[in-house]
Amino acid sequence: MTLDYELVLTREEKAVYALRSIFKSAGYSLYKMSKFEEYDLYARNKDFLVSDNIITFTDTDGRLLALKPDVTLSIIKNYRDTGTTQKLFYNENVYRVSRGTGSYREIMQAGLECIGDVTEGDIKEVISLAARSLGAISPEYVLDVSSLDAVSAVLDFFGIAGEDRKRALGYLGEKNAQGLISLSRELGLGQGAEDKLTMLVGLYGRADDVLPRLDALRLNDAASAAIDALSRAVEDSLGCVNIDFSLLGDMKYYNGIAFSGFISGIPTAVLRGGQYDRMLERIGKRCRAIGFAVYLDELESLS
Repeated sequence: MTLDYELVLTREEKAVYALRSIFKSAGYSLYKMSKFEEYDLYARNKDFLVSDNIITFTDTDGRLLALKPDVTLSIIKNYRDTGTTQKLFYNENVYRVSRGTGSYREIMQAGLECIGDVTEGDIKEVISLAARSLGAISPEYVLDVSSLDAVSAVLDFFGIAGEDRKRALGYLGEKNAQGLISLSRELGLGQGAEDKLTMLVGLYGRADDVLPRLDALRLNDAASAAIDALSRAVEDSLGCVNIDFSLLGDMKYYNGIAFSGFISGIPTAVLRGGQYDRMLERIGKRCRAIGFAVYLDELESLS
């Protein structure tokens, strides 16, 4: 008897096979992670993780080990600065608290990382692969893209720093235009600042519609450079992506381009990614990186 594997495989397993095919066809090599890794790196960078709940145990030699909580940090730890670029993909079972159940689970995760001498072409390719990955899971998807550098440049232009900057970023992440207006008035920044800050909240939509409107945010050289970089990053995916400056992540780790992917029927992001050069700087690596992860456990909520 011949089995119909399309009927036997779960939705998550079908997605893994589809993603694996996409990543390999783009020239990415499979990365295999050790099941147990030293806890210290994860403990020092818990904010970088999807969940800071890590399963740990003490090895026979007294070392505290972690049970596979994240693949990206493992890739970073094992990368050697050679002046070249490594393009890696993975499909691994990680162990952490599931957002769906609130309890520890073995979760299937797939993704890719481009690390080393990352070029604008690499960034463009990763965004295109993120869109293709979502499309392989569902034809009804949205990929939202942001520029953290553009946001930083606008805030720098108006001198918003320290705790005020944290508040501004919080309001932006919430799409809270009134909060940004109140902060601007509190700081005495004037009507021009109010208009530009609320523009960051209001500019949302297809990249080919929004990009021409970003000229109003070219307030200084840094803002112009960031907007140009964003335009080049999405130029091969204009019909597939939206611009959304409320996507921020943790700016201690992330910079440049950030993005999140959604599919119809699931209220939370099933894909998250972006550039994390600052993460590499924090641990002494002199290189750049961009990547994304697909959270396959979220697919369980699909009917």
